[in-house]
Amino acid sequence: MSNLTLLNHQDAPVVFETAEAASGLIAIATLNAPKSLNALNYDMIQLLEPQLRKWADDDSVAMVILKGAGEKAFCAGGDVVSLHKAMSTGEPASYIEDFFTLEYKLDYLIHCYEKPIMLWGNGIVMGGGLGLMAGASHRVVTDTSRIAMPELTIGLYPDVGGSYFLHKMPDQVGLFLGLTAASMNAEDALFVNLADHYATADKFDAIFSAITAEKWGKTASLNHEKLTQILVSIDNISGRVPKGNVKANLAAIQKLAEFETLEDKIDYIQAIDTEDKWLSRAQKSLAHGCPLSCALVERQLATSKGKTLAECFKMELGMSVRCGEVGEFQEGVRALLIDKDGAPNWQFKSLSDIEPDLLESFFTSRWDEQTHPLNVLTKG
Repeated sequence: MSNLTLLNHQDAPVVFETAEAASGLIAIATLNAPKSLNALNYDMIQLLEPQLRKWADDDSVAMVILKGAGEKAFCAGGDVVSLHKAMSTGEPASYIEDFFTLEYKLDYLIHCYEKPIMLWGNGIVMGGGLGLMAGASHRVVTDTSRIAMPELTIGLYPDVGGSYFLHKMPDQVGLFLGLTAASMNAEDALFVNLADHYATADKFDAIFSAITAEKWGKTASLNHEKLTQILVSIDNISGRVPKGNVKANLAAIQKLAEFETLEDKIDYIQAIDTEDKWLSRAQKSLAHGCPLSCALVERQLATSKGKTLAECFKMELGMSVRCGEVGEFQEGVRALLIDKDGAPNWQFKSLSDIEPDLLESFFTSRWDEQTHPLNVLTKG
């Protein structure tokens, strides 16, 4: 990519650049931790939010491109290893709250951003990466995209705005994905409203060339239209989207609506007699996943229905801080990413072990309206 002006150090956790277009500037933010699959850490979040605000206020910047370094991942999730360290040692005491507060403010900013944001969702996009992707105005997935909400495996739940965007999916699909951590490809992401455009992974340079050749104006809505036209033209030369799994299994997924209780829904998923590899993997993930996470996902979706985006993030902050206290989150990260033994010893072995009061504690606000760390979120 030519014509680039580097705005910070090339080894920074997020590299910021601008490129000159035929008129106007194109701003580029690259998550720069390819060895950790660009896992979103505290330093990245601290850099991204103020820079996005600066670009929002800069009349010469027409649009923003958000991407990850390397070919393997846009962002494989949040840096839960640092969260595990804070949970294990209790230091610093406010780290969990501070991390999630900053992360959700950043996600919210992207959702409400006036200028176009093109997110290049190439490779792995999971957890915290999906939080960045969900709110972007122009979300591009590729033939290598692998998208999931695998929080069930670490004793968490689909946060980063999942309470909002899971409701945008076809009926029952959000619940199914939350309960099974099932992986999605490009076609799936387009089908469930997590992506807008498809391009083969080798088309980034062609997209960038078209973007820099464009005459951008000062009107955000017109710039949105121009970017859409560029991406549609790339859609048209990218060939057929790889076949997904959600649509193919939609009838089985939507049968979940026929069951009253979470226990019955889980029993139904486990009992599906299938030779479909994707569905079988989903069943295995559910069987090995955290029962508390299953209870949280169902209650999260029931509670967040009809809530504004701001209300969803406020609810999630309380849930996430509580996850940092209860222990399943700590144990899940230990088993998957610290000791890597793949054998989490969940405190609550089944749904019946979870007391109603415990579940209720995740949804009881810790703050009043004046003291809530996210009371600065105004749009919805």
